[in-house]
Amino acid sequence: MKSFMNKTAYITGGSSGIGLSAALELSKAGANVIIFARQKPRLKEAILAVQAVQSVVGQKFSWYRMDVADPSAVKKTIAKAVKEFGPPDLLINCAGRALPGEFEEITAARLDETMKINLYGIWHTVSAILPHIKKNGGHIVNVSSVTGFLGIYGYTDYSASKFAVLGLSEAMRSEFRKYKISVSVLCPPDTDTPGFATENLTKPEATRVLSGNAKLMSPESVARALIKGIRKNRKMIIAGADTKFIYYAKRFAPWLVDFIINRQVDRVTARQVR
Repeated sequence: MKSFMNKTAYITGGSSGIGLSAALELSKAGANVIIFARQKPRLKEAILAVQAVQSVVGQKFSWYRMDVADPSAVKKTIAKAVKEFGPPDLLINCAGRALPGEFEEITAARLDETMKINLYGIWHTVSAILPHIKKNGGHIVNVSSVTGFLGIYGYTDYSASKFAVLGLSEAMRSEFRKYKISVSVLCPPDTDTPGFATENLTKPEATRVLSGNAKLMSPESVARALIKGIRKNRKMIIAGADTKFIYYAKRFAPWLVDFIINRQVDRVTARQVR
């Protein structure tokens, strides 16, 4: 997908953060943009911003209130969107949440909720859209995280969901080739979004220390990396130079990454024991 002109993009989690920044970039590139999220006020405000940067006359924009964790609601909402605007050429699964905390603090109910939003939400959305895009093909982007290839202290449930997104996407990529559907995974680092501000409220001290090792990215920078990755049909879209370094270090020198992380965590936990 070298050009987004006259293409239709569906974006879950499109009312804020990376999802909204991607919507803005696609609007500038001439795409029709349909965003989905849970909060109606945010959706209405977001679509006005997306509409304001459109590049050509005749682009289409709309929003739908949708909870990706509810499979029946997803199916009905996607069917309605397809009826009104046609099937998407591009689907970006950006809805997600993180509530950092140590393993012993995370209840079964919280783990279940994290999985329903971060993993099942992608499953439900792709399941609803696949019958509509099988004929003409398209591109799907599933948003994971740096914690999708590197387990981080304080993110046990979140890392579990984001590692799963990588495996799900790889299997989808293999299965969907016959339909000419590309599947990419976006792995951003800590990004300056409303969700990140919420994360900071519950982060353990060790998590804060580890987070400080990588530069905080803006959602606009992540969105630009995403668009570039789609144009190049990259399987893994790694946003940011620091994230790329971590990704390759984890692949080729995992022992070194473990050593650095363990040393920093041990310093924090040693202070807490005293």
